[in-house]
Amino acid sequence: MGRARRCILEHKLREAEVTYVELAKRLKKHGFKSETEASITKKLRRGTFTATFFLACLAALELDGVALDEI
Repeated sequence: MGRARRCILEHKLREAEVTYVELAKRLKKHGFKSETEASITKKLRRGTFTATFFLACLAALELDGVALDEI
């Protein structure tokens, strides 16, 4: 499941034309104060991050969710 979340998140970031730097800024507004470009890069490369982080990223991208057929 981690790989699927990573692929979906990377796809959504590309679609929205949002960089990891911009995502970090947006996540700070959602309470994720310690996120940086480097920490986001590491999480996505490892493919290990919580569902909470995944949902926060969707919120930061102002997405309502992900269709099940995308998983």
